[in-house]
Amino acid sequence: MKKILMVDDSALMRRVICDIIDSDERFQVVDKATNGLEALELLSEKTYDAVVLDVNMPRMNGLELLRRLKERGISAKVMMASTLTSEGAKITLDALDLGALDFIHKPTNAIACREDDFKENLLRTLEVVANSKAPVFDKPFTAESMRVTKQVVDLAQKHASKVAGNKIVAIASSTGGPKALQSVVSRLPKNLKTPVTIVQHMPEGFTKSLAERLDSISEITVSEAVDGETLEAGHVYIARGGKHMNVDMKAPGRYVIRYSDEPSREGVKPCANYMYESLIKSAFDEIVCVVMTGMGADGTKGILNLKNEKKVHVIAQEQSTCAVYGMPRSIVQAGAADQIVPLEHIAHEIILNAGVI
Repeated sequence: MKKILMVDDSALMRRVICDIIDSDERFQVVDKATNGLEALELLSEKTYDAVVLDVNMPRMNGLELLRRLKERGISAKVMMASTLTSEGAKITLDALDLGALDFIHKPTNAIACREDDFKENLLRTLEVVANSKAPVFDKPFTAESMRVTKQVVDLAQKHASKVAGNKIVAIASSTGGPKALQSVVSRLPKNLKTPVTIVQHMPEGFTKSLAERLDSISEITVSEAVDGETLEAGHVYIARGGKHMNVDMKAPGRYVIRYSDEPSREGVKPCANYMYESLIKSAFDEIVCVVMTGMGADGTKGILNLKNEKKVHVIAQEQSTCAVYGMPRSIVQAGAADQIVPLEHIAHEIILNAGVI
């Protein structure tokens, strides 16, 4: 049984959410805190399988608690549960940057918390977080990593003539993905020879903020993909939450983004399988598929179907660097991974496989 710490300043919300958690035999709320300061004291003395954390609290809010945990090197598996996580995508991304693994939108009233949709989402997300790898506090882009990345870019430029053909890079990620994507995208050069498409499992309203944040820390251009826009080399396109992103060939060498509204697949929307399968009819000489941290198996079926028709090179994130080794494990177990690479080396492999202009 997983031991849970519940942190929320509302007595009513604490009771309702604790009742939901305790109703599932997999979990037990063993401690409660009414603010971040109380939670910090508990986390300094005890360990839990997961922490359910509110944002807006007196004395010490959720973000400040995450900062203090990071400063002290206290690793905790945190799931944000706050009304702010829906209204403020920036706050949610701040929480993920500070070490939170995932988040849910908490309704503003206790009655809505008792609805089945919220209960199912809460317990599903809690299971993922409780079974995730605890966050490791490191600097995603140090001076040394910049030096190594420059060496990789220089090497790719030196051997540019050997990287032949028209290519695209297509990335799939889920739990732990927003932080992992910072490590990868921030290392990609603006003169990358290919476009990059990304399906990150996030709700509508959050992917635009994620794209803006990645763009602000990256040399390469990053944006939330717009329906009908043409793909260009040296540009990263992130699928909009709540829609499935497809790559449509208008003519050889010209591709556009198209969104579709099919039902969720693999329990997610957007789903990477749709993105990969949309590339079956493309004229790319090679498709570089990257499968990163995340729960479940999204990406595997789409890549296997793609491999039947196209030349594909698959990079899977190595287990010890994943928050959740679900999606990469699935592609590895299917025998479809050409490389298994630690997170800090994924960008380098993308550069070497995609090439630079």
